[in-house]
Amino acid sequence: MAEKFKVSLAKIISEFNMEVIYTPAPPESLFIDEADVNRPGLQLMGFYEYFNPERIQILGKMEFAYLATVDEEVRRERIELLVSQKLPAMVITRELPYFPEMLEIAEKYQVPLLRSKDSTSNFMASLIAFLNLNLAPRITRHGVLIEIYGEGVFITGESGVGKSETAIELVKRGHRLVADDAVEIRKVSNISLVGASPDNIRHFLELRGIGIINARRLFGIGAVKVTEKIDLVVTLEPWDSEKIYDRMGMVDDYTSILGVNIPALTIPVKPGRNLAVILEVAAMNNRQKKMGYNAAQDLMDKLGLDMDDRPKQGTVKEFDPF
Repeated sequence: MAEKFKVSLAKIISEFNMEVIYTPAPPESLFIDEADVNRPGLQLMGFYEYFNPERIQILGKMEFAYLATVDEEVRRERIELLVSQKLPAMVITRELPYFPEMLEIAEKYQVPLLRSKDSTSNFMASLIAFLNLNLAPRITRHGVLIEIYGEGVFITGESGVGKSETAIELVKRGHRLVADDAVEIRKVSNISLVGASPDNIRHFLELRGIGIINARRLFGIGAVKVTEKIDLVVTLEPWDSEKIYDRMGMVDDYTSILGVNIPALTIPVKPGRNLAVILEVAAMNNRQKKMGYNAAQDLMDKLGLDMDDRPKQGTVKEFDPF
């Protein structure tokens, strides 16, 4: 069974600058592990089929307008029925004044009661994005993640092949380092991955013969980035004269990470090859392909060659962490 991650209520409160009306314990000791949220409109009318009590409940202007139309006894019953589901937290948006019984019932069932100044829609969208990132399935893999012309390029390969040296050259050329050696990869949606560095080694690089350097202090704050979407996986490997490398780029290969297929390239390494320039070109070419232009296909069309019968997708390999 996949590991289920969680985020502390204190981190959520800090991120969204929320007012704490009541918490049964210090927010640092309370955790959320469900990425979805809910507006309990139907629940306040008594409908609880398919209700998930593990979600944060958000009450906005519409919910309060409805509660104001019912008498106090019914309102108390509806709120108590909702809060008694052992909710992880209940958030009031727009800084709306809460009903006195709401705080009383929250204390009775030990459910955190918070308040935000944001509009309900904006708060929900921001909270869902925050929870998706912090609760996303994740793995940590060996490699380097760097942003090149806005493309997140995950560089992999055996130890000593030149990943960190290539990263330094790219940073010197104006690109931004995200992670070296260990890359924490999170699946934030069914089609996208986001990479970051573990906090304790963030922006440090190991260069054989020199040792450990801090890219942020050496090259400045503009040379680093905390997170980046992974758009391309590049595997560096020693040049094998007996291996046939792709020279056309007509067939797209992919690497599967956490069930998400990411475009992949294998680049052979040998003396005289400028890997930083090659990776810059690879990043720009990958962006062009996403925008619908394939240089190899364009060349074949200009030469009058029919390549439509050739497969457009090559292999999909599970990621090898080396």
